Amino acid sequence: MHMRHDPSAPAAPEIAFDDFLKTDIRVGTIVEAEPFPEARKPAFRLVIDFGPAIGRKKSSAQITENYRISDLVGMQVAAVVNFPPRQIGPMMSEVLTLGFPDEHGHVMLFHPTMPIPDGGRLF
Repeated sequence: MHMRHDPSAPAAPEIAFDDFLKTDIRVGTIVEAEPFPEARKPAFRLVIDFGPAIGRKKSSAQITENYRISDLVGMQVAAVVNFPPRQIGPMMSEVLTLGFPDEHGHVMLFHPTMPIPDGGRLF
């Protein structure tokens, strides 16, 4: 999956609303965060709790420039929960944690501004 981090890039091609609905984006709380030295690019290993229906899922996130591990536990984040798992080094990443590029192209996590129930789906 190729991701564009260029804020001046044009919008992606138009899609149908039903295509958007196929992407299941949920909110969850980071319950574990640790270094991931085996990753090709600097990253953290995360465990995110998406509530009782989905449970806890693992993710690798290239967020080392803007976050310390101590910042992450307890933070709510958004993630795509219905992609197939992906092998990243020795770890199987189960969800894609979402973020936007800052002015340097480094990831800033996408998260709610107020606490909301884990497992809530983006609409």
